[in-house]
Amino acid sequence: MASIPTETAIVEALIRGDRQVFAALFRQHNAAMIRVAVGICPSRAVAEEVAQEAWLAVLKNIADFQGRSSLAAWIFTILINMARTRARVEGRSVSFEGERDNTLADAFDGRGRWKDLPDLWDEITPERILGAKTALEVVTAAIDALPPAQKAVLILRSQQGLEPAEICAALQISEGNMRVLLHRARLAVRAALDGALR
Repeated sequence: MASIPTETAIVEALIRGDRQVFAALFRQHNAAMIRVAVGICPSRAVAEEVAQEAWLAVLKNIADFQGRSSLAAWIFTILINMARTRARVEGRSVSFEGERDNTLADAFDGRGRWKDLPDLWDEITPERILGAKTALEVVTAAIDALPPAQKAVLILRSQQGLEPAEICAALQISEGNMRVLLHRARLAVRAALDGALR
């Protein structure tokens, strides 16, 4: 069984030009990068271009990576900054601030897990899932329908595993705002999944 390389080993391999390590990193992050960029850029085509440009910037600047954040956070920060610049040039600007609602009851514990499972999750059967759209299709569609800020926070936290501080730094938002965005995104996905399973 092959061991999982450390971030230091990955960075060193990228500096050496190791194509296999780059290919693995690309497979791990590219789809999420495009999904985050789609929320910022005026079209999917532009988002795909921005993701490609971000990968080029990562490779060009990998020797400057200092490890003050995770490698994933560094990559997504580059992507988000490039997407914002491209959106401004193309006449579209997306703000990740402003979605505050401190009256929402937090349905999640401090580790990001549900405090109480959605009602129908106890009753999920294979027949029920197969009778409707697959759960993955429902979740993917729900994530794609989220407002850009909620979508970015959910992807970075839940799919990419970035720490809250890294997300806040990448998106230039407060921790409180990040928690509200994540909460709203999770509630929307939960509602979509609950609706599909009824």
